[in-house]
Amino acid sequence: MPVSLQDSIKYLHGVGPQRAALLTERGIETVGDLLLYLPFRYEDRTSLTPLKQLEHGGIYTVNAVVKNGSLVRFRHQRAAMYHLSLFDATGPLHARFFHGAYLERRFRPGQNVILHGKVEMDRQRPTLLEMINPEFEILSGDDAPPDSTEMGRIVPIYEAIGALSSRMLRRINFALLNNLTRDIPELLPSALRESLALPTRRDALLEVHFPSKGVALDKLNQFRTSGHLRLIFEEFFYFQLGVATRRRARKQQNGIPMRVREGPIREALKRILPFKPTNAQKRTLGEIAADMERAEPMNRMLEGDVGSGKTLVAFEAAVIAMENGYQATLMAPTEILASQHFLSARRVLGAAGYRVELLAGGQRAAEKHAVLERVARGEVQFLVGTHALIQEGVRFAKLGFVIVDEQHRFGVLQRKHLIEKGTAPHVLVMTATPIPRTLALTLYGDLEVSILDELPPGRAPIETRWTPVEKLLAVWEMVRREIARGHQAYIIYPVIEESLKSLKAATAEYERLAGTEFRTLKVGLLHGRLRNEEKDAVMEKFRNGELQVLVATTVVEVGVDVPNATIMVIEHADGFGLAQLHQLRGRIGRGRNPSTCILVAPSNVSEVARERLEALVTTTNGFEIAEKDLQLRGPGEFFGTRQHGDLAFAVAHPLRDRELLELARREAFALADDPARTEELRAIHAGLGPAWQNRYLLASVG
Repeated sequence: MPVSLQDSIKYLHGVGPQRAALLTERGIETVGDLLLYLPFRYEDRTSLTPLKQLEHGGIYTVNAVVKNGSLVRFRHQRAAMYHLSLFDATGPLHARFFHGAYLERRFRPGQNVILHGKVEMDRQRPTLLEMINPEFEILSGDDAPPDSTEMGRIVPIYEAIGALSSRMLRRINFALLNNLTRDIPELLPSALRESLALPTRRDALLEVHFPSKGVALDKLNQFRTSGHLRLIFEEFFYFQLGVATRRRARKQQNGIPMRVREGPIREALKRILPFKPTNAQKRTLGEIAADMERAEPMNRMLEGDVGSGKTLVAFEAAVIAMENGYQATLMAPTEILASQHFLSARRVLGAAGYRVELLAGGQRAAEKHAVLERVARGEVQFLVGTHALIQEGVRFAKLGFVIVDEQHRFGVLQRKHLIEKGTAPHVLVMTATPIPRTLALTLYGDLEVSILDELPPGRAPIETRWTPVEKLLAVWEMVRREIARGHQAYIIYPVIEESLKSLKAATAEYERLAGTEFRTLKVGLLHGRLRNEEKDAVMEKFRNGELQVLVATTVVEVGVDVPNATIMVIEHADGFGLAQLHQLRGRIGRGRNPSTCILVAPSNVSEVARERLEALVTTTNGFEIAEKDLQLRGPGEFFGTRQHGDLAFAVAHPLRDRELLELARREAFALADDPARTEELRAIHAGLGPAWQNRYLLASVG
């Protein structure tokens, strides 16, 4: 019986209840989902190399039989080396696996195994060749020959899903594709598909899973076959179609045209400025003000590196709204950041006569109720809050301006719920995580973008050093010297309490440091499990200079502004993400004194960790760091968390495939903006079905 893309995976040959549950956990529920779980690599097993023909320095794929294996543990270390002896009819081969304890029960004598990797000379036995940490696949438990999905062809290699190995996935897909219906709907416009010489969807799926022998291996492994290009373009095209349609729908709403250029508004803006704005701040405010004058709702992102002055620009835009008789609100992802914004707003806007209040989850019920009453009556002009702002009981009298800070920490729907508190208010989303252009086109293609690319005058440079753990005593001496000069210090740890990962914990290190290295100093502790009032009290003491050293977790990553803090020590720096390290570093260098960030990590870190640390040491440019972070982590994890409706790509990669992304964007926007092609757009929308409409952001625009 033919299988269609909409069919459930539960009924596929080779998929029982347990495997179906594993696949569902990975978001694979239908045949279409499974077929977009592509091989990450391909091996040419049409002509495997006999072991006798292996040469030092070459990269080979071989088929061999296990002779025996053994695990060697090292004294005083948790690490272990797994040694594997193999043979074929032509000769022997040795393989070594670092940290190989997990392999002790995987290999058994007589197993048929495929290995892929670089061959080197065994240093202790110069006549013997070996592979170090090769990729491998166990084909059978005895000498039985592997089946046709594994040998004599270009073989797809899938990332295992739990207990579902690459071999199992290959067999499931092979059976599935042999029964795949020929009636697969073709949703790409035919003229577009023909002009780009793309294969049909069915042919593309067959090619990427089980390519024919004539397909170039390098094109397969670079995702550049015609089948790959078709699926990549298709994903980008549908996603950008969702972005374009959503953008068009918003522009068709009736917005709130604000008065901007009148004398009283200009005077109000001058009153709140604590210093002369940078040229970048003037330019971005001009772009925002021009949007707010229009009769359609503003939908703009303000992007700038840490310390570039985004908040002040947002406050100026809020003044325009408030001077026009509307309320403004700012939503932040954490209570610490919301409190910081509230204090800043009260200092800048409150001093100019505007009524500023805070709404956060940690407030007492009576206090929260009183704030909500004042907001509903219109007495509060500027409301700062956390996710509490999108709760059902929050009602504004006249909301005209919405600010969402650290936008990447909120999902699409959360932003939508806040916007719906008003009637088509102007929206400004801010991020201190500089976003490479390719990712901005993908994530925020429905937004106009303003970039603050200039720091306010008087900001001190930050020197970043990578220091090995063995030199910690010298680091603590450096911290003491800096405090003796009248400055303050942050010391950052990755976890709150001791863990199985052997990471130092903030609580234990706080007690140790306060009693030893810094026993004559005033030391505070800040982490996410403290009650909100405790967090606020600790931060207020540090801000006021009552604490000289603040031991903290990443809770201080964004929004904390203490100009007198000039040194930061980050322990286990190799375990943090690049963007996160840059954000943490941005807590210092906020005053006029030179600052130092010390990254404490072992000398022998992994290659990826080394690249992260070296990037931090060599540049403080957030955009360069963001581009590097995207290269290292890929778009799916760039922000540390996936969001609702964001980056739902199975095949496409915005960095690798940027040319296809821009082509798909042009074609999608041309379709969405052409009234004569409305029926074509509706047919694509209907053909995708509800699950895929949601995946490509088309569900909310209809």
